[in-house]
Amino acid sequence: MKQMLKLLALNKAVARRFEVVKAEVAGEVTVYLYDVIVGTDEEAEWWGGVSAQTFVKEIRAIDASVIHLRINSPGGDVFAARAMEQALREHKAKIITHVDGYAASAASYLALAGDEVEIAAGGFFMIHKAWTYAYGNADDFLASAALLEKIDDSLVASYAKETGQDPDQLREWMRAETWLGSDEAVQYGFADRIAAGAVKDSTQWDLSAYEHAPGANPADKPVDKLTAHFTLNETDVKAWIHNVLVEGGWTTEEPSPAAPTTLIVNHEPQNTDELLRKLELAVLPA
Repeated sequence: MKQMLKLLALNKAVARRFEVVKAEVAGEVTVYLYDVIVGTDEEAEWWGGVSAQTFVKEIRAIDASVIHLRINSPGGDVFAARAMEQALREHKAKIITHVDGYAASAASYLALAGDEVEIAAGGFFMIHKAWTYAYGNADDFLASAALLEKIDDSLVASYAKETGQDPDQLREWMRAETWLGSDEAVQYGFADRIAAGAVKDSTQWDLSAYEHAPGANPADKPVDKLTAHFTLNETDVKAWIHNVLVEGGWTTEEPSPAAPTTLIVNHEPQNTDELLRKLELAVLPA
């Protein structure tokens, strides 16, 4: 649950969308779920997100023969997503789910509630073991662990039924927090097909609460620390480095003339631009 709270906090300010739109085709409706799934309206008001109450109410109010559910969600509350899933399965309409971005965590089995499942070429499913938090004595922790096992068992059963995958394989994927790209999603039965056209969706989720989320643009990712070693033997190169250090106000230790020079770079900038601006250099004897 610590990771869940982190996911909500990191994405509190992200632009999101939950909307029911009548399609141009008669009898069809499109529902946009570009949001986090939360348990209650109160959580939605504080963190942002779509609650089960709101989603179920909107779905039940739809009178259409086909519902297109377009999903780009980093996941959320497991029980809220189960309630949403059940509302879709109970509706009289044909449900076509479209994974426009992410169907991660709780959003993964919501996507599988569709009679047809389509995924964008750059879309992802993600499945993992359930999260929670607990406090109290040993009995309380054991009870929480037992509940998590039951939740995982129910998820495995749902995934196996919808995808045809072996339960043991699914458990292994969940244990590893597995992200399935569009080709893999179709290959392993999570989706029926890859969408033909491009998807227009500018929602950018911060997925760093997860351990193995697809990487962002390296230029946009924080760099915790960089250490680089270079052996410089050319006199003019060493002189140039020395001049740069002096002009920048850094002090250096003069290297031994007979020894090659090793350049050690250590810094902890906020991002790569900061790294390039604020590299701390020290020329030391090798």
